[in-house]
Amino acid sequence: MTEATTGGDGVRSVHRALDLLGHFDEQHTSRSVRDLVEASGLAKSTVVRLVTTLEHAGMLWTRGDGRIVPGVGLMRWSRLAQATWAVPPEAMDVLRQLGVDCGGESSRVYVRQGASRVCIAQQEGTQQLRHVVRVGDGMPVVLGATGHALLTGLPAEQVAALGAAAGRGPDFAAGLVRTVEQARQQGWAASHGEREPGVSALAAPVVTPAGDVVAAVGLGGPTSRFTADHLDTWRPFVVEAAGRLAEIPFFGGIA
Repeated sequence: MTEATTGGDGVRSVHRALDLLGHFDEQHTSRSVRDLVEASGLAKSTVVRLVTTLEHAGMLWTRGDGRIVPGVGLMRWSRLAQATWAVPPEAMDVLRQLGVDCGGESSRVYVRQGASRVCIAQQEGTQQLRHVVRVGDGMPVVLGATGHALLTGLPAEQVAALGAAAGRGPDFAAGLVRTVEQARQQGWAASHGEREPGVSALAAPVVTPAGDVVAAVGLGGPTSRFTADHLDTWRPFVVEAAGRLAEIPFFGGIA
């Protein structure tokens, strides 16, 4: 099998290039070739070849000191993504009010992209101890209340397939189907330490009048504050926020 062939859902070399870009973030705004080799596990020759390709596309740039940084070409993609995914002010008003109604917890909106859920908007809470998520961050859709809320829009067989592909043991897929079905019936989902120890979430699906689940809105924070009493108090506010978001044309347009 050559580097350009694929064993599943995409071309291997493309995945490698995208993975290489993924090693740049706010904590690692520049990298050396050695850094990228160690982070990616790829051979140095492969890393050099990928960096050269990405430089030609404007996605990476080698500075005068030899360190590699994101390229100016990404600015175009960033502007395009902002124009496409920036939620309208009335949606941010919903998130702000949700945080106020729920004791200052952080509120967020996610959409599903394949096997991931991606944060497209958030309102930081006022609590001193907060769980940090950045807009654009992707997480496994099969884990956590927000992912479960998003999966309520899929038939059980697709939920089971996502669970099986997660590689978390033979019983995980069946358990996921049951959890998602429960969330579908009750209109909300809650989780404790499922994706990250000590972190809890409460979420509800954003459902258009046509019945499409286009997003999920929820709260996230330390498990110590997500008590049964708090969840009972906050649940109506989360479900109400989901209903308000569903009335905003933006969310009908991303289905």
